[in-house]
Amino acid sequence: MLDDDVRVYSRDMDLIGFAAGITSLQWHRMYYEAGNFEMHATPTEDNVRYFKLENLIWIPGKPEAGVVESVDIKYSATERDLVVKGRFLESSYMDRRLIRPSYMADNANTETVMRTLLTNAVAIPHVVLGPVIGITDTISFNAQYKNLLNYEQKLAKSAAVGFRFRPDFEKKTITFEIYQGVDRSTDQNDRPQVIFSEDYGNLEQIEYSRDTYSYKTVCYVGQLSDGVATDVCTAGDDTLSGLDRRETWIEVSDVDKSNLTSAQYQAAMIQHGKDELWSNKCISSTFESSVNPDGNFKYLTDYDLGDIVTIRRPEWGIEKDERITEINEVYENGTFKIVPTFGTKARIAFKAD
Repeated sequence: MLDDDVRVYSRDMDLIGFAAGITSLQWHRMYYEAGNFEMHATPTEDNVRYFKLENLIWIPGKPEAGVVESVDIKYSATERDLVVKGRFLESSYMDRRLIRPSYMADNANTETVMRTLLTNAVAIPHVVLGPVIGITDTISFNAQYKNLLNYEQKLAKSAAVGFRFRPDFEKKTITFEIYQGVDRSTDQNDRPQVIFSEDYGNLEQIEYSRDTYSYKTVCYVGQLSDGVATDVCTAGDDTLSGLDRRETWIEVSDVDKSNLTSAQYQAAMIQHGKDELWSNKCISSTFESSVNPDGNFKYLTDYDLGDIVTIRRPEWGIEKDERITEINEVYENGTFKIVPTFGTKARIAFKAD
């Protein structure tokens, strides 16, 4: 199925060989976060030799490559299976770095911050910066000895952008790219519209979920001094009562009172509360469905990860424009299908930890 397509490289980006006897591969792409993969293959001598921890797996044409982080060999009279798992380059490599000793952003450009956090960290071999795409969002936070990957993901969500490490095995470079999905919904007329609906025959095995687990309407914001809450402010609609009032609390440690007036300090604290409520402001919903990649809308030609499309399921009362936040490419039993997840197209408030 994928024989001779799946290539294995060393961590130095040298070609080692081509995988054979692949029975299943899931290539899980994610927009706001880094993706992962899982491959099953026959445990031949070559495969066992190729798939060592830290080696790289790549399918020509893909903008991502994976790092082998788990290898499991199952061999018995009834089962012979080599299971290889890992995360994409940006996840495995950024997860090895910290923001240290500290970094402060004060109404700074989010794209610049994402690039600067990477360049300020201990250098990752082969990694270079890609072109600036011109994001205008700004961000403020202070981070000390925090995980680099976690903050890159938070920043991506806050600006509604994706990021990845794109490999070039000929040049032996890994380019840090920030990218934006394209609006292909019925809410625009600048480009062909993409609609997922049973009427178009492009939705199968649908799963739709909604929940209110994180829904909050009032946020108390303050600082803790010796375990005692101080300078408590309230964000949200404080007039709400009964079951409509959903309270939460956040401790803010990155606002320096000594450098602000009383009004500025209170405004900064309340803004943190508003951001917290904004990220938990509504009922959460996700829509997942198997899709024929060669249907009336072709995957990678008419739409891709991060794009905004229109979803229609009138009998469930669903018609809305959503971003494709995940795409799981499934190669199995000689077939290829994709399972996209449609999530919010809005920005997700940044929360420093």
